[in-house]
Amino acid sequence: MTSQLARDLQSVTLYQRLGGAAGIRRIVDGAVAAHMDNPLIGHRFAPYADQPERVEEIKRHTCDFFAAGSGGPDDYRGRSMADAHRGMEIDATEYDAACDDILGTMRALHYDAPTRGEVGEILQSLKPEITHV
Repeated sequence: MTSQLARDLQSVTLYQRLGGAAGIRRIVDGAVAAHMDNPLIGHRFAPYADQPERVEEIKRHTCDFFAAGSGGPDDYRGRSMADAHRGMEIDATEYDAACDDILGTMRALHYDAPTRGEVGEILQSLKPEITHV
């Protein structure tokens, strides 16, 4: 491998490895579907089952946050994770179930283990901002 190729590979952002906006949208679409079917957290999404516009809004915010946090070109201008989840009293088990849905979706979409691992680390870093707020 040439040194230039090695530098190029090291400069590829997580956002690019996820497939940019389209790749992130596929992950979010799959994860939200998994959340709705998940027996541990589905009850949190059930009220939105007949509100496609609300589900779309949630997906849009999630995509924006995911893109900004993975090195994408846009800034996230939504609420902080703590503010977005305040009053929901999400516990660690629920949070872990949501993370499993996201990482399972990524596995089903054939993302490699290092990329899934990096996303998993990011998800774990957000846990204190989302649980028990």
